Amino acid sequence: MHYLLMYELADDYLELRPEHRGAHLALAWAAAERGELLLAGAIADPVDSALLLFQGDSPAAAEAFARADPYVCSGLVKNWRVRPWQTVVGEHASNPVR
Repeated sequence: MHYLLMYELADDYLELRPEHRGAHLALAWAAAERGELLLAGAIADPVDSALLLFQGDSPAAAEAFARADPYVCSGLVKNWRVRPWQTVVGEHASNPVR
């Protein structure tokens, strides 16, 4: 199953990001190496949100990531939420439909 972790970024995100980026990326790459996090990045023009795509049997990995994320803990993220994503097309779809 896929889960989207959606971040609503603070207005001063770009100014505050450099201080926390190394720790955030270390957390993200560790989740990717465990096979939990598939893709992640900010939405550009404007940079006001970010999406992180997780896979697993439950939303637990995505929720734990958000709770531990230096961006969240330092106020760079105003709000976050996790939603299940019913992927049906593509090589990595969790519920392929033809």
